[in-house]
Parts: sequence; C-alpha cells; structure tokens
Amino acid sequence: MIAVFPGQGSQSVGMGKELYENFKPAKEVFEESCDALHFNLKKICFEGPQADLTLTHHAQPALLTTSLAAYRVVRSEYGIQPALFAGHSLGEYSALVAAGAFRLSDALRWVHFRGQVMQKAVPAGDGKMCAILGITDAEIGELCRQATQNAKATRAAATSKESFPSVEALVEPANFNCPGQIVISGSSDAVDLAVGLVQARKGKAIPLDVSAPFHCALMKPAREEMEKLFASLETPQKPRGLSAPYLPNRTARPNLEPTSILPLLVEQMDHAVLWSQSMNCALDQAQTELIEFGPGTVLQGLFKRAAKDRGLSVQTFGVHSVDQIKSLREGKIPK
Repeated sequence: MIAVFPGQGSQSVGMGKELYENFKPAKEVFEESCDALHFNLKKICFEGPQADLTLTHHAQPALLTTSLAAYRVVRSEYGIQPALFAGHSLGEYSALVAAGAFRLSDALRWVHFRGQVMQKAVPAGDGKMCAILGITDAEIGELCRQATQNAKATRAAATSKESFPSVEALVEPANFNCPGQIVISGSSDAVDLAVGLVQARKGKAIPLDVSAPFHCALMKPAREEMEKLFASLETPQKPRGLSAPYLPNRTARPNLEPTSILPLLVEQMDHAVLWSQSMNCALDQAQTELIEFGPGTVLQGLFKRAAKDRGLSVQTFGVHSVDQIKSLREGKIPK
C-alpha cells in the first residue's frame, strides 16, 4: 500500500475538526502544532476564515497537521505500515514525517517558513499558475519555451515597462499531475501567452487560485532561503532513517537515503513536481492500493487515472473523517 499526502490547494475550513474531537492521536497532533508554531493553527483550520487558511504560510502547516493527524489515527487504530510514501509538493513533508524522517514539530516550523519565503519571492499579481488539459508533456515544454521567448521579446520592444511584472519573463511546467493534465507557472505575462498557444492547439487552460507561481525558476529566492535554513540545522533535526521508501517529487524514484532528503526538498521548490511519474513508479512496483491522508480526493483521482491508462485495477481510500476511518475496516485495510 502507498500512503499519499495532499499539497496546497486541498485546504478547507473545518478540516481536521472531526478527527480532533474523536481521536486522541489527532488531538495530540493539533496541540503539538499550536505549541510548535506559537499561534492558534487549530482555530484557523476549524473556523477559518477561508482567506486566512488560504494564506501560504498558514495553508502549508495546516495541511501538514491535518494530514499527520489522519495518518496517526489510522496507524493507531489499525497498525498499518505503508510500503511506500509520497506527497504532492507540500505533501512531501507530510510523507516524510509519517515515514519517520524527522519530527513533526521541526517540519511545522520549516513549512511555515517555506510558505513565508515562497510568498515573498514574487509580488502579488506578478505571477500565475494554470492547469493545462489536453496537451502532452512534450508539447507543453515547447509551448512554454515559445511563450517565454515571446514575453521577453514583447518586453524588450515596449517603450514603457510599467505594465509588466517586476519579475523575469518566464513560464515553465510546474506539476506533471497525470497524462494530459499539467500545471504551468511563471510571470503573469508569459503564462497568459502560453495559455493563448495552448488554446490555439485546442487545449484547455484553467487558472488556479494561488498566491504565487510555485515550482518554477521564479522561486529561486525562496529556494536559497530554505538552503540557508537547512544548512543551520543541528544534528537532532536532520533526517534519519525511514520506515519505508518515499518517492521524491524531483526524482519519482524510491529513496531511503537520509542525506539526500533535504537537498531534494530544496530542489523541489523551483522545479516541477513529477507526480505522474511517481504514480507510475508505484504501479511498476505492484502497488495497487492507495490511501490519501488529509482533505480532498485529488490524489486518489490521479492514481486511478494513471492506472486506467495502463489497464490496471486499483483500490483507493480517503482518510479525513470518522466515517472514512471506520469504513477502512469494512473495506479491508490495505497492508
């Protein structure tokens, strides 16, 4: 069984409240999170408002907390031991805490900082992300290169620069979610040009409601800040042995080496998330049962899509409510 953990965008007001009220391990996770962060994350998760929860520096630790609460409840109730762990973007931290690589309290402080530096890297409105449907991986790479060149040429030819974003003109693939579903990220003008090229090829573009253009080269300043943070860690905070391999977003290959974890987390910030490749790797290893720990069902859907494309049958479970946890027993708990 593969245990997966969602990334930013899956958050919703009220998440984790039912687990907190019904299971001691979940309550302990939320209390530990509030203590580690020195603010009432529990209130933000349970009561919102949505605008506060969506702030990157709140959303990231909130999702980590909620996902770990769900995981620890299921581990306590059923004693599961996943054969493989994976997390989408921010969810990679959740996966690593679940696998025992580092302490929850440390990871919470890191992702809170991560959210702050990612938000600061690009001024509001200067960057965008869009989900692209109906375009192949090879095509999207070429369209992004063309849009970047066009955006740079447009800026160079303009007599006034006031109307352009303050950041470098570029657009890149940011998330390879599944075949035919890719997210692009970059400066707002370059993303708009890429969308036009996609639509000219009969592809579809869906703007994402995000506060910054994640997983592209514009996140380099944030990457550098995370490198400094990780370089300052004392030995007890550094990654240790994992209970099972995890699939890094950057390599989509099983990893058990603690010394590579922090460099991969740093590299993830300004490079694309290889989620489609990660799910195919899990299927290559005959992992046909998946549990998504945390709010939403996005990762379950992406796993099913990857399996369908290969003619495989898979079983997925979601864990975010009391009923879902009870239904795991009835649905035969994956081992």
